[in-house]
Amino acid sequence: MTTEELLATCWTTAGDAAPGGDDERSPLSLRERAEAASAAGFKGFGLLYADLVEAERAYGLAGVRSIFEDNGLHHVELEFLTDWWADGPRRTASDAVLRNLLDAAETLGARHIKVGPDVEDGPWNLDVWAEKFAAPAAQADGVGARLGIEFLPWANIKTVGEGLRLVEAAGHPAGGLIIDVWHTERAGTAPAELAKVPGSRIVGVELDDADEQVVGTLFEDTVRRRRLCGEGSFDLPGIITALRSTGWSGPWGVEILSDTHRALPVSQAAEAAYRTAAELLG
Repeated sequence: MTTEELLATCWTTAGDAAPGGDDERSPLSLRERAEAASAAGFKGFGLLYADLVEAERAYGLAGVRSIFEDNGLHHVELEFLTDWWADGPRRTASDAVLRNLLDAAETLGARHIKVGPDVEDGPWNLDVWAEKFAAPAAQADGVGARLGIEFLPWANIKTVGEGLRLVEAAGHPAGGLIIDVWHTERAGTAPAELAKVPGSRIVGVELDDADEQVVGTLFEDTVRRRRLCGEGSFDLPGIITALRSTGWSGPWGVEILSDTHRALPVSQAAEAAYRTAAELLG
């Protein structure tokens, strides 16, 4: 097993909930999820914005912090901000979400906030997007957190290279990348390319696995058919070696999304996710 620390990303403990639906909230309580993650061995926890709102309503932010502290979960990740590049009503709504995420990040001592690209694959101008990314990065920095963009192979920022162009152009030290190995593998990114990413620009890493063949759309495949680490086709040892060569030492996120995973009791889901990732890291 590994001495490096692992973080259970939001979907790993969400139970019967998935991205893309009308209601993405987990049916499980935050306390139940945190206790399952802790019992499995995780030292970090990811929380989706919709679940953050519910948890704040149930416990208050101070109560949420206590739940994490009681369970030894000292790496906190918050997600998922979209429309930060937009104008009009979409941007107004995004700014309101960002304010809430920043408040929560400050109270919870969150290490980073995840943001996404445009999943409608609209055009993007590097200079404009860099300026718009730098602003929330500076705000995150102001509450002691970082801002990480998760590039997606079906969105307008598809690859680690495109993501790196954005964060380097934005230029803020608190801004960087969330590298989910599902997305790098499905984009055909070799481990050698990951090894070239400046370590200072890596905000988070997410481990998972998948079959060689994509079934359905990329989005359907990523949400319904991810595999536990080591149970699919990815060269995870090579990827881990490449990322360690940048100086990355964790916390390593584990993001398992599948119909099979969602059907498990949360304690079993968390245990399987931790064990398989820890074996590879060890």
